[in-house]
Amino acid sequence: MIRLASLGSGSKGNATLVQLGGELLLVDCGFSTKQVTKRLEKLELAPGDITALLVTHEHSDHMRGVQTLAHRFNIPVYASHGTLKAMDWSLAAHSFDSHGSFEIGNVTVMPVAVPHDAREPTQFVFGCDGIKIGVLSDLGHVTPHVVSAYRDCDLLMMESNHDVDMLMAGRYPPSLKRRVGGVHGHLSNRQAAELLEAIGHADLRVVIGHVSEQNNALPLIEDALGDYRPKLRSLEIASQNDGVSWQTFDDLAPSLVAQQ
Repeated sequence: MIRLASLGSGSKGNATLVQLGGELLLVDCGFSTKQVTKRLEKLELAPGDITALLVTHEHSDHMRGVQTLAHRFNIPVYASHGTLKAMDWSLAAHSFDSHGSFEIGNVTVMPVAVPHDAREPTQFVFGCDGIKIGVLSDLGHVTPHVVSAYRDCDLLMMESNHDVDMLMAGRYPPSLKRRVGGVHGHLSNRQAAELLEAIGHADLRVVIGHVSEQNNALPLIEDALGDYRPKLRSLEIASQNDGVSWQTFDDLAPSLVAQQ
């Protein structure tokens, strides 16, 4: 199967599943093992089904549950050199260069360096048999490197974190507003729209994630991104509590699916 799902996405916790090439990969784990198990059960999965766990960066909403889950279910962990140094980590893990690809089973993993206020943050593009699945969040602005890396994806989970006006008028202290809205913070709805303008195509499935519960709203996302719906194969929004169910490629490339 070739598919992607979110177990939950937002400032309280993030975890994304990518199934490709016979491997089941979990990107980040910002939830407790109990919560992850419960959320996996909704997708008829268990923690023991996970091939590997990849960590984008050391912020707690992305790695809070990594160590316990990995230890309990013997799941190998992959993170950049900088991320591993920044984590309070007592288990063996696989470190990687954020500018070089590597393999997990049948899947080629391409880390993508992004501008975010962490030690060595990366996002990922996963490839197998000509299919590309991208996971992209926690970046303050879109770089040419990001555009190049995520162009030609078949499925993409991407951040649309905040509405700028809502952020500026909200209850966050000025320092946090500057952080979230800065060049090493998070993508606004407008920036997400600009990214879709650069990389969108008619066969692309998009899942919007890491939506701020304090500084964004579904109507604002729709205002910014809704015009792209007719230009994409699909556009879904992942929530903090429920994530988003499987987005699959079965109707996109049946010959490739049969090879998985």
